[in-house]
Amino acid sequence: MKDGFLSVRAASPALRVADCDYNAEQILLQMQAAASDGVKLLCLPELCLTGYTCSDLFLQAELLRGAEHGLERILLASRELDLVVLVGLPLAMDGKLYNCAAVVARGKLLGLVPKTWLPNYSEFYELRHFVSGPSQVREVRFAGQDTLFGSRLLFACRQMESFVLGVELCEDLWAPVPPSCSHALAGATVVANLSASDETIGKADYRRQLICGQSARLLCGYLYADAGHGESTTDMVFAAHNLIAENGTLLSESLPFGNGIAETQLDLDRMLRERIRNTSFQPRPEGYTRVPFDLIPAETSLTRPVSPAPFVPQDKTDRAERCETILRIQAEGLAKRMEHTHAKCAVVGISGGLDSCLALLVAVRACRVLGVPADTIHAITMPCFGTSKRTRTNAEILCDALGVGFGEINITATVQSHFADIGQDPTCYDVTFENCQARVRTLELMDYANKNGGFVIGTGDLSELALGWATYNGDHMSMYGVNAGVPKTLVRHIVQYVADSTADETLRGVLLDILDTPVSPELLPAAKDGSFSQQTEKLVGPYELHDFYLYYVLRFGFGPAKIYRLARVAFAGRYDDKVLLYWLRNFYRRFFAQQFKRSCLPDGPKVGSVTLSPRADWRMPSDASNALWLKELDRLEKDCPAEA
Repeated sequence: MKDGFLSVRAASPALRVADCDYNAEQILLQMQAAASDGVKLLCLPELCLTGYTCSDLFLQAELLRGAEHGLERILLASRELDLVVLVGLPLAMDGKLYNCAAVVARGKLLGLVPKTWLPNYSEFYELRHFVSGPSQVREVRFAGQDTLFGSRLLFACRQMESFVLGVELCEDLWAPVPPSCSHALAGATVVANLSASDETIGKADYRRQLICGQSARLLCGYLYADAGHGESTTDMVFAAHNLIAENGTLLSESLPFGNGIAETQLDLDRMLRERIRNTSFQPRPEGYTRVPFDLIPAETSLTRPVSPAPFVPQDKTDRAERCETILRIQAEGLAKRMEHTHAKCAVVGISGGLDSCLALLVAVRACRVLGVPADTIHAITMPCFGTSKRTRTNAEILCDALGVGFGEINITATVQSHFADIGQDPTCYDVTFENCQARVRTLELMDYANKNGGFVIGTGDLSELALGWATYNGDHMSMYGVNAGVPKTLVRHIVQYVADSTADETLRGVLLDILDTPVSPELLPAAKDGSFSQQTEKLVGPYELHDFYLYYVLRFGFGPAKIYRLARVAFAGRYDDKVLLYWLRNFYRRFFAQQFKRSCLPDGPKVGSVTLSPRADWRMPSDASNALWLKELDRLEKDCPAEA
């Protein structure tokens, strides 16, 4: 429950049709197992106390009494179990029969939620026995307790503000306007569906689409508990296809005809952050009754996957598709800028590194979009004190393979002259020594572009913008920054994708060597052995960590404690706790200090949900304090063990 994580399970107990005593016993076994595993919410199938396929037996008083007595047993046993359980059963009231979900917590019957939409087509015949439940909530007495009955009930945990439960049953989800839509707008962050959906060809895929789509639309966690083998009778077979989704992502699934248990942890704080961000999500709590309940606060062990590379799809096919889409977005954006400005050329400072390599690949694609030759792109290498033979050679090979114009402007003499102008000691390798080179390079590119009727393409990526790893009015500036929305971890995969896709062996070879080259600004003289004296990740930290932090800071607004917790799961065995905290502090320090650079960024295409453009998704005061975030990091570091 800490940090908004809730352990949930959807399960299909063994049952016998119309044997309420046996079914109650099986439900109790599921409850005890879930509680011992730390589960806080257990969803069971529709009408699981009686069996969904009882048909005209639902009209027998003995079956209805058996269901009520079974629920009484469940209520009694639940007193010592710290979880909420949803149990399906029929309810006779005022001469009518309702298909209901009983919401049980620690011995209390919190409410009875009736099914709204009753299927009466194909193999379904529910209108023969049941009526649609009323939305108006009223008090009733059932299973020895006074409780509430109605479809507009929400169940709110006192100890976890983000845990608000809404309930619907099977067909409700298939309806044009499911009750869960109203539940979510009224405040439900979790929707549980008690279902009895028989198995037919293609239905499993359709269920996945429905549940993932509904969880995305409602910005919620969605549990779906399906009837299993015990329901299979007459003409229908049930497969216990249980699913749990969160905001469009399927987190857990028991495959059809499998073990019937789907379990994971929902991140409910994340759902609240999404709703705060989404201005189309307008709360409508009118007509709903909230029923409070208690759970014992507990640390939730995380078994849900936490990717160490949240910007990069893990599936190879999905990753290739994303890389191709990003290249298309970048190229189309650049092509429009070239077309609009009537540019005779576009100029790229080519270093032989990853970012300028990607910018050049994009520029060549933009030429294809416009139907102009690749040599419309002018790639300029500008060697100086730290330029290595490897990167200089790779830059020339790359340009030759792509067919772009290639030129060299050695800026050493210009930088030395500038040192003399400002009184900089050329043997003092300080920030001035480095930034002079970066600004001279930009000056040369800008003036070259002016002379040739073109404009300068920026190469800096999203990760560098987050850390401020750019010289203000140096490589920070351009006429269009094609990589501004692409994080460093994804830059690498896009270049790899191009290398894997090309039939040109020369191009593939140089791209692979660029990928293998350490990331460096090459602003300091090389070491005596010719190796790089500057390696960026040794200075600012591993980009895989910074991209991870960036994703959760910008995408969800999580604080340091939760991000650190997620990082411990994602990078377990790769970085110890102190290293994670060290670079997390470094991230916050740099991120806040460098906003002034981001406040005046050039245009660049948005490619994903995380971007730092001051005109689009990120508006932040340039002089905001990071004191609150660092204070929380102080606490985390104090609690961090001396040995990881």
